[in-house]
Amino acid sequence: MSEIALPTAAVCPNFINGAWVESRSGRTLERRNPADLSDLVGYAPLSTRAEVQDAIESAQRAFPAWRAEPAPRRGRILANAARRLEEQKEDVARLISREEGKTLAEARGELGRAINILEYTAGEARRLKGETLPSELPSNFVYTFRQPLGVVGLITPWNFPVAVPIWKLAPALVCGNTVVWKPSELTPFCSRRITEILVESGLPAGVLNMVNGLGEEAGDELVEHPAVVALSFTGSNAVGAAINAKAARQLKKVQLEMGGKNPVVVLDDADLELAAENTVTGAFGSAGERCTATSRVIVMEAVADRFVELVAARVSQFRMGSPLDPGTQVVPLVGREQFEKVLGYLEIGKREATLVCGGEPAPAVNGAKGFFVRPTIFDRVPANSRIAQEEIFGPVLAVIRVRDFEEAMAAANSVRYGLTASIFTADANRIFQAAERLECGMVHINSPTVGGEAHVPFGGVKGTGFGQRECGSAAIDFYSELKVVYVDYTGRKREGNLY
Repeated sequence: MSEIALPTAAVCPNFINGAWVESRSGRTLERRNPADLSDLVGYAPLSTRAEVQDAIESAQRAFPAWRAEPAPRRGRILANAARRLEEQKEDVARLISREEGKTLAEARGELGRAINILEYTAGEARRLKGETLPSELPSNFVYTFRQPLGVVGLITPWNFPVAVPIWKLAPALVCGNTVVWKPSELTPFCSRRITEILVESGLPAGVLNMVNGLGEEAGDELVEHPAVVALSFTGSNAVGAAINAKAARQLKKVQLEMGGKNPVVVLDDADLELAAENTVTGAFGSAGERCTATSRVIVMEAVADRFVELVAARVSQFRMGSPLDPGTQVVPLVGREQFEKVLGYLEIGKREATLVCGGEPAPAVNGAKGFFVRPTIFDRVPANSRIAQEEIFGPVLAVIRVRDFEEAMAAANSVRYGLTASIFTADANRIFQAAERLECGMVHINSPTVGGEAHVPFGGVKGTGFGQRECGSAAIDFYSELKVVYVDYTGRKREGNLY
């Protein structure tokens, strides 16, 4: 297999006002392949507040011309980007695998989602529609239309280093906003590749600016700067809450997608083979580093023993190895901080519940040392325990046993999060009851908690989501303002109460 084409020990530059520029900070973060720590991918610069200010000023200057560009022309650039990403799909998938740790199959799936979003949003450029409304007054025409917000700040995570940025960037750009984007410092080269593709597809200078850095400096400047009128963030609850508090002081428009503790509910009439297969997919794909990952199974006691046996049998067949190896099912965690966090939760779980399998890091895999943790199942987990309540973001599954449907609903809703949930049952009545009663933004019936489509809104409730949803038409709502126009064509002053 050929290596990803990167210079030795490259430092990823920032992109400001249409040019790649080296950070002035002199500080960097080393990024190594999480599956093979001997493989140095490169360095992410830890940019300063001043560099973020430069990017914001660039976006301000570019905004008038970009908002005046007809929306279908803006959409054409996204369509071009979709084609370019499709052409480079294999190369970018290998970059994701090397830098973030996904298998090639998972990386290709992420890129497929990103391409679909670009295609869908390019089409939305011709559907940025308003409406006409009947007036209470004679000879009065009322209509609405959408306008861009201005300079938008985007802060994106490392676990989907292409798809999540694309589902923020595409609607922000097609609506006529200019963007300052702070990607995760853990995946700088994926971020660079996205930027290159968009710029090569026709984005004018200053419309998209990308600055690498840490949240407490680069990210905070993006949140605090008065010229940034809207913020979209994906990440932890603690950081999201802090962003919202700071943004609220300036009345900024905010969209937050945060943590998840997603349940699968398995009733006693479920197809257990199907439920087990889908639970394994949801819990252990991408090392559990997905906001939609299955982290809890709430299973009725009557079928719990058999269900746990089926899930454990499937996990025992998993093969651990390089993400670039097509036979690999178990991939590493993204970095040392996440690795140590998960190991800490494994020790907590051993005190709170019954360990079925896993529960430890893996030694060197195929001679390479990486951040591998064996897929872990805990059984007989109390619904109020820490491993049942707190987001672990790793390959850890908590099995919670319940007596009946009512107890299952209570356990499912007992956490602070509310992103996605699944239920496995053949009972149509219980399906519709669960769809209404599960406290989450997305419900899957007889399918895993993961997954979504480009044209369908994405997001959660409770501690997971704040503001308008992402993807689909909901994204257009967030990245634009609705304006109402009254046209009086009487040619004279109206009399009477005009409210």
